[in-house]
Amino acid sequence: MNDFGSEDRLRFEQLVLPHVDNAYNLARWLLRSRADAEDVAQEALLRACRFFRSFHGGDARAWLLQIVRNTCYSWLEKNRPMELSVEFDEELHLQTGPTPETIAIAGDDRERLTRALETLPPRFREVLILRELEGCSYKEIAAITSIPIGTVMSSLSRARRQLYSALANSSQGACP
Repeated sequence: MNDFGSEDRLRFEQLVLPHVDNAYNLARWLLRSRADAEDVAQEALLRACRFFRSFHGGDARAWLLQIVRNTCYSWLEKNRPMELSVEFDEELHLQTGPTPETIAIAGDDRERLTRALETLPPRFREVLILRELEGCSYKEIAAITSIPIGTVMSSLSRARRQLYSALANSSQGACP
């Protein structure tokens, strides 16, 4: 850690390093590749280290996850620009058939859920992951993604609808 005094290093270790697993998890879900997520999470940690002096307290997890998110989107823009241009069309994905609850009850299939999450555009996937898997509040998600809380809430709603639709579609092809 260049230009880090022992006090800065200790603060970084205490405040930021406990959230390394959260950083990797977010990168993994946004990029959908373990190897890419490892590389991007490592790059994000290096950036966090480089800019740690600009962190003036507050929620270190949200601060780190914002860096991870920005690093992921920079990586996606460079390596997979088409993924960022895909948006959800609600008219094409209207929910018909079983409800999300019946789908969940019918089968607790982690692999099916993972595949369904991976069909979401990155921006929807990120709000779901931050809320449901990382347990972030709406306020934290707004800070991490730099979007208003109202937009976080509407994005979560749309992401859930799209996820439910993907789960419903995947269950229709499954054998009873």
